[in-house]
Amino acid sequence: MELTDFDADQHLLALPGTSLVIFTSAGCSSCRVARHRLPAMTLPIDRLCWIDAGDNGGLVQRYGIFHLPTLLVVRDGQFYGELKARLSEGELAHHIRLALMTEPDELP
Repeated sequence: MELTDFDADQHLLALPGTSLVIFTSAGCSSCRVARHRLPAMTLPIDRLCWIDAGDNGGLVQRYGIFHLPTLLVVRDGQFYGELKARLSEGELAHHIRLALMTEPDELP
C-alpha cells in the first residue's frame, strides 16, 4: 500500500491490525533493498505501507524522519514507534513484537 500526505492519516487510523510503515526514497540504495526484501519476509504484521519521503514532506516532518529507510509500527490506529533493527526477518519480527508490548501513542 502506498500512502501520501493526503491519505496516510485516514488509512492508518482506519486500517485494522498491524501496519509496518516504511519511509523510503527513490535515490536511497538501502531503501531499494528494503523494497525488495520486506515483501518476502514473514513478519507479525498485516500489511506494508510505503511512503515516498521525497514526495511527502508533510509526513516526513510530522514523524520526524531523519534517515531512510525508517520503519514505524502502527496497530489499530495507534502508534508504537520506530523500529531500530537491521533488515533481517528474525530481528525485525522480534522488534515488532517488542514495540507492540509498549504503551501506544496517538499518531503524530
